Parts: sequence; C-alpha cells; structure tokens
Amino acid sequence: MRNFLSNNRAELVSRCKSMVAQRPQRAATEQQLANGIPLFIDQLIRTLEAEEDDKLADSIRISGPSGGDAQALSEMGVGAAAHGKALLELGYTVDQVVHDYGDLCQAITDLAFEREAPFAVGEFRTLNRCLDNAIADAVTEFSFQRDAQISRQHSLDATERFGVLVHELRNCLGTATLAIHALELGNMSVGGATGAVLKRSLTAMGSLVTRALAEVRSGLPEQRQTFSLAAFIRDAENAGRLVASAAGCAFEVPRVDPRLAIRGNRELLLAALANLWQNAFKFTHANSEVALKVHESGEHVLIEVEDHCGGLAPGSAAQMFAPFSQHGHDRSGLGLGLSIARQSIEADFGALTVRDVPGTGCVFTIRLPRHRLQ
Repeated sequence: MRNFLSNNRAELVSRCKSMVAQRPQRAATEQQLANGIPLFIDQLIRTLEAEEDDKLADSIRISGPSGGDAQALSEMGVGAAAHGKALLELGYTVDQVVHDYGDLCQAITDLAFEREAPFAVGEFRTLNRCLDNAIADAVTEFSFQRDAQISRQHSLDATERFGVLVHELRNCLGTATLAIHALELGNMSVGGATGAVLKRSLTAMGSLVTRALAEVRSGLPEQRQTFSLAAFIRDAENAGRLVASAAGCAFEVPRVDPRLAIRGNRELLLAALANLWQNAFKFTHANSEVALKVHESGEHVLIEVEDHCGGLAPGSAAQMFAPFSQHGHDRSGLGLGLSIARQSIEADFGALTVRDVPGTGCVFTIRLPRHRLQ
C-alpha cells in the first residue's frame, strides 16, 4: 500500500477534489487542501513505512494508537484538527468534515480495484486506524471551534441586550432627574405637566425592568396596541421641552390631527422617539432649534426630528444605526441609541431613516402604518 500511495498520490488528490466539487455548494480550496487530504496521505505513507520497518513507536507518534490519544495529538491529529477548523471557517458542516476523509477511502479502494493492486489485511487495518483517528480529531476540533463561535455570539448578543436595557434606563433616569430639578426650581405642582413627565419616566423604568424579567422568564414579546398619535407626540413634547431648556435650544412641535393613530408597543416607540430628540439636542448647535414634525403620507405616518448639527460627515449615514457606533466628539453614551430606536420601530412594521441637509443638519424620519381612532 505504501508504494501504491506514493505512486498515485496526485491521482488520489485529484479524485478527492472531483468528489468534493460534485457536492452542492462545495468546492476544494487551497486552504482546505493545505491541512487536508494531501497531508493525510503523506502521513499515512510514513506510518506504513514505519510499520514495515517495525518502528511501532514512530507509527504511533505519526498517526496515533487505535482509538486515539486524549492526552496528546499525533502528527496526523494536529493536521486533522487544523483541517476541521479550516472547514468550519469555510462554512462547512460536520458531516462534510467526515465526507472529506470518506472520499479518500473510496478513492483508494476504487483506484486499487482498477489497477488490481492487492493490499495486506494489516495495511487495511492501518488505513482504517488512521482514518478513524483523523476523522475523530477533525470533528472534535470542528465541534470545539463551532461551540466557541456560538458562545462568543451569545456573549455578544447578551452584551448588546444588556446595553440596550442600561441605555433605556439611563434615558428615563435622565428625564426624571430633569423633571425633579424643574419642579424644585419652579416650585411647581407634581400634578402638572412636569409632574406627568416624572411619572411617565418612572413608569417607563418600571416597564423596562418588568420587560427584562419577562424576557428572562419566557421571552414573550410585548403586546401591541392602537393609540392616539396626538397624545403620543404630546408626551414626547413634554419630556423634550425639559431637555431643550437644559440645552438652551428651541423645540418646535406642531399640532397633530387628534383622529390619527399608530399601532405598536407605545413605551418602546416613545423611547425610540426620545432617543432621536435626545440625539438631536446632543449635537445641534447652541441657541438653534430642534423640530418635531408629523405628516401623513399615503397609508403611513411620518414623524420627523430635525436638528441643526451642521450636517453629517461623508459616509456616516450608512453606519449611523450600527450598534456601539458613535459619531461626533461627544462620547458620553454607548452608541446604542439609534440602533435601539431602529429595532423598536422595525418591530412595529415601521422604518427609521436619516437624511442629510448639508451645512444645516439632518432629519430622522420614523415611518409607521397609519391608523384612525374610532
């Protein structure tokens, strides 16, 4: 078998590549071949040579004992592990890792039959041992790397979800703090508009905590409802005016048709809108204006937040909604606000876009299906 493999190495590699190419969505690559079949053939040849010379220790060092070695990989095991990792990075599945070595076994037996090359029983045993060890080591490494990938992704997802919760809680806490400060300075009644802002902020924080607990327990989505757009905008306006006053900017909000309605998770949509006007006040120029506007457009309602930040940097609009993406010099936040806003709006079948007004500012537009109150 050793001579047969040495003399037909190129033909065996070619046949394996052809088998791979015939499978759906598969293709042999240089990366795949580097630690794959060619290396395995070379190590198999050396294993057979060591056994012919009665050098059992060398044979075990090259290809491992029957059943493998859990404590230390053989040379063949190292190559097979690298092969399994490479196939994962190429997007292959675990069954395709096994098929790669099965292809070689089939190629060897088919070519030996065609050329009428006899093999000894002991040589077949060595071939099977090497294939068994290589497959086990390749699959083990493939599975380990895949599990590590999944674990990393779960960790990233958990980090982002935690960041979303912290971001929303911080926004609500900031609004509540401003409301308390305004109440203290103005000696105003808690029953007025500012008191209502404080109450909604505390309620929103409670809802966020409740939602987080519900997601941990069951993962059930929030219930959607149809509600007045005018009241929704009025709530956003009352909270926004506190931030506008602190920022020294004007806040323009138009009257909204009381018959208009939208449908969705009211608290999350209100938080999304709050993210937009807070972002606007954060970057708009001092003593300028932020405008909150509402339009009907066919079967949709458009809610726009316009600022006077001076316009967007070239190419920044495309990256603006990416998680943990921050723009401008103010890095006090987590870079999650716009990402959270878009997720909340899209969850209610809406869309969030941004339009640059060069030299002036930018316009964020929430687009939601239009409804009417009965």
